Amino acid sequence: MNELKDIKCFLLDMDGTFYLGNTIIDGALDFLDILKSQQKKFIFLTNNSSKNKSTYKQKLSALGCYVDEEQIYTSGEATIWYMKKNCLGNRIYLMGTEPLMTEFEKAGFILVKEKNDKPDYVVLGFDTTLTYEKIWTACDYLRDGVPFIATHPDFNCPIENGQYMPDTGSMIRMFESSTGISPVVIGKPYGYSRSYY
Repeated sequence: MNELKDIKCFLLDMDGTFYLGNTIIDGALDFLDILKSQQKKFIFLTNNSSKNKSTYKQKLSALGCYVDEEQIYTSGEATIWYMKKNCLGNRIYLMGTEPLMTEFEKAGFILVKEKNDKPDYVVLGFDTTLTYEKIWTACDYLRDGVPFIATHPDFNCPIENGQYMPDTGSMIRMFESSTGISPVVIGKPYGYSRSYY
C-alpha cells in the first residue's frame, strides 16, 4: 500500500476488470470509495469502441458507479484524436456501431456509405453489426490502397459466466488474411507519436 499512496491518478480498465457484462465485480465500487476518500483522481479507459463515453456513463450509472463523461476515455475517442492529429482527409469507411459512428460524425468526419465512393481511410472498430457486405467493401478499399486504421487489438471481449465474444483483433486477422494488409492499431497497449499518413 505504501507504493500506492503517492499515486495521484489511477487508470482503470472496465470490461472484465470493473464489470463483466452487466455485473459489477466484487470490490470495484469499494475501491472507488477508497480513491475518493483519499482524493485520488481516476479515469476509466476501455479498448471497447462499440460504445461512446455517453453510453458508458449510462452503463456505469446502472451499476451504481456515478462518474462524469470526462472520466471515461475509449479507444474510439483515441482513434479520433490520432486521426485529427496525424491524418490528411476526413472521409472514412467506418465499420462500427451507431454510437461510434455518432462519435466520428460529431468530430467532423464524413462517413462514406456508397460502395463506389472511395474514402480517405478504412476504420475498423468493435463492430457488433459487422456484415459480409461491410467486410467485402472494406477489403476492396484496402486492396485499392486506402489506409487501414483499427481502434484496438483485443481478440476477445470478456462477458458473464467466463464467456467471451469475438473482438476487433479477431476481425483484424480476417482482413489481414484476405488482403495481406495490416492496420495501424490505436488502442492500448499501442502508442503513436508520429504521423503515418
